[in-house]
Parts: sequence; structure tokens; C-alpha cells
Amino acid sequence: MTRQEATVAIGAFSACLLSVFMQMIDVTIVNTALPVITTELGASRAQQLWVVAGYSLAFACALLTAARLGAITGRRRMFLWSAAAFTAASVWCGISGGALELVLARIVQGVAGAGMAAQTIAVITATFRRDHQPYAFAVYGAVAGFAGMLGPILGGVLITVDPFGLGWHVIFLMNLPLGIIAIGLALKYLKIGPAPERPPLDLRGSVLATAALFLLLFALADSQQAGWRLPHLGSVAAALALGAGFVAYERATRRRGGIALVRLDLFGDRGFAVGSVLVTVFFGLFTAFVFTVSILLQDVLDFSALRTGIAMTPFAIGAGAGAIVSPILVNRFGIRTLAAGIASFGLWVVVGVCYLHITGGAVNLLLVCGPVFLAGFGVGVFGIPLQPIMLAGLNDRDMGEASGLLPTVEQIGNSVGLAVLAALFFRAHTLGGSMVMLGAIAVVAVLLAGVTLALPERRATLGATPWVLSSR
Repeated sequence: MTRQEATVAIGAFSACLLSVFMQMIDVTIVNTALPVITTELGASRAQQLWVVAGYSLAFACALLTAARLGAITGRRRMFLWSAAAFTAASVWCGISGGALELVLARIVQGVAGAGMAAQTIAVITATFRRDHQPYAFAVYGAVAGFAGMLGPILGGVLITVDPFGLGWHVIFLMNLPLGIIAIGLALKYLKIGPAPERPPLDLRGSVLATAALFLLLFALADSQQAGWRLPHLGSVAAALALGAGFVAYERATRRRGGIALVRLDLFGDRGFAVGSVLVTVFFGLFTAFVFTVSILLQDVLDFSALRTGIAMTPFAIGAGAGAIVSPILVNRFGIRTLAAGIASFGLWVVVGVCYLHITGGAVNLLLVCGPVFLAGFGVGVFGIPLQPIMLAGLNDRDMGEASGLLPTVEQIGNSVGLAVLAALFFRAHTLGGSMVMLGAIAVVAVLLAGVTLALPERRATLGATPWVLSSR
């Protein structure tokens, strides 16, 4: 391919990387700043919860519809409008003067974030050669994971240093320059238009899917504040009923020869089906871990925001190191690499629980640096190759269909992780509660290692040569 074609492809991919960086960092950066936000805005317990959960709830509910709108109107147009809306909503978050206003701004931010995220798989599929797409997905996944882990660290630094005297507002306002750059790159380099055969919106399917996801995720989120009550159980039951109705409707649409909102036959591929389970559990596990550690350090052990960020830095560095070596390890040892990575994470979390028990909560950051690094390393080894292996059995058309489905699965995992976190930890809110939660995370991680071995071994390769860009 020519140098100009390569420049265009790299520019389009860079816009996607910036978008996922903003999306993911905004999931976790709020955690470190939440105590300061609560104090300044006088947020109630419920409002604290919805500053965090409102973003994820809106993000998850909008993904499937956003993916279909991208196929209809064009990935470029949908990405640009969503990036502009996300940037504007970030500024709104940053200038919010009350807790309720911040919650509303976060919901808008989540919807706009979904609009960007739902186009990514289709963009990567159209930009990279088929045999090199796994590397693009690996890079994209690495950026997403790094941003998620960087959030608490960067949040701690920004709150402590307080650049420009903006206080907590800066954690949202920093998206303004990033968003402008992403929009500029997409305007210049992202050239993907509407699909040759534009599918219908499938309004009925969109309503059923959105309602089912909203009722399920709302019940999971709200139960964190109020505990499980009859309305929450009713909401879950209604969500399951609507979900069953959605599946039946989608199957009927396919039988009539129509284009369903979700290609349920994708789950007939073993790698995609097993990978969906792994992605759901892993994202829930990772979300629960980050939230638990952040709140443990700040609320239970009285760490400052800066010291919390410093304590989590070895984990982020370890995850980055794991991401770098994971393709080499996967090519050499196959699926066992992923199983060993997540099992290693679980075992090092157990070491951390034992350390907290022995010291009674006294933490020597220098002493724990090594185990924290190794726990992060295991996460990087597992998380980065997972999606490329999961998607390896899909053709280019199937990849486009997965654009909204895969992020939706991830967001369901995030919400389930938060709900479990609430049940085991938030009401305890003690050192003992933290240790229980971390112990549960370790057990689930080891069990997840066993499920990982069900992935098709034939896909456990990311190739031996550097990925290159296609001219499509």
C-alpha cells in the first residue's frame, strides 16, 4: 500500500484509540475523585452511585442501537457526531454546579460514548487486512485496559496537584483537547461510509433490547444503594421476560428473511460463545477489583488520592508489560497462556489478602510493589489476546454485526461486577469486607482460568509478523 494510504489508515485508527481512551478512563477516573465531588456538591449516597453508574447504564443501553445507526448512516458520520456529543457532555460534566446536574451530564456522556464505541469493530475490520486484524484488536484492547487502570492513578494525581485550580472539574475537562484531536483525525482520515445494503433500524428490536438492558442494569445498580428489594426482583424478572421476547422476535425476523438487530447465530461459533462468557465475567471481575481497591485504600485505610494513585501504578505497569509479551506467549503456549494469566492474577490477589490479614491493614507500598505488579501482569496476559481470539472465527460481515454486541456484553459484565461488589463490600465497608471481596475476586479468577481452556485452541495465534495496514 502507498504511504498516503497508510497515513489515512493510521489516522483513522488513532481516532478510534483516542475515543476508547476517553470512554474507558471516564469509567474509573471518577472513583478517586468521588469523595471530593461528594463534599463539594453535597451529593447524597444515591447521587454518588449514579455519578458512576449512570454513565455505564446509558453506555450499555445505547450500544446496539448505535451500532445499527452506524450501519445505516455511515460509521464516519456516526463516529463524528458521537465524538462531538461526548466532548460537549464532558465539558458539561466539568462545569456542573450540582450533583443532579452532574448525573444528567454523565448519562448524556454515556450515550455519546456508546455511539463511538459501537463503530470501532467495523472501523478496524474495514481498515486492516484480515490476517492482521488481531493485532489491531490487541492494540485497541491494550489502550482500553490501560485507560481503565490509569483512571484512578491519573485521578489521584490531578486531584492532588490541582492544575489551574480547577479541582475535580479537571478530570472531565481534560477530554476537551482529546475530543478535539479525535474529531480532527476522524474528519481528515475516517472515510468509511454507509453499508452498501443499508439495514433497517429494527425499531421494535431496539426498544425491546434497550428496555431489557435498562431494567436489568438499573436493578443491579440501584440495589447497590437500597439493597435487594421486591421492586428490584420485579425489574430483573421483567428484564428477563423482555429479553426472551427480544430473542424470539430476532429469530422470527431472521426466519422472515429480515435483518435482525443482533445476529444470534454468532453464538453458534464456539469461540465467540465461550469468549462472550469470558468477557462478561472478566469485565465484571476487573470492575469489582478496581472499585474495591480504590475504596479500600481511600475510605478504609485513609490513603490520599495521590497515594492511592501511586499504590495502583505497579498494577498498571504490570498490565502493560503483560500486554506486550502476551502475543509471544500465546504463539508459544496457546490458550494455556490466557488461563495461566488470569489464574496468576487470582493467586496474587490471595497473597494481598493474606498480607492485609497479617498486617491488620498497614500497607508498605515498597514491599507490595512486586505482587501488585505481578497481579497486573496476569491481567494483561489474559485480557489483551482474549478479544482477538474470540473474534477470529468471524468473517468481515460478522465483525460488523459484533460492533455493538461485544461492547454490550462488556458493559453487562461491568454492571454485574458492581452489583456483586455492592452485595459483598459496600454495606460492610470495613477491612474485613474488603478482604471478603478480594477473596471472592480471587476465587472467580481461578474458576475463570478453567473456563478459558474451552476456547478453540486452533485460534490461539496472533501471527509471527508485525501487523500491517490494508488498503481497503
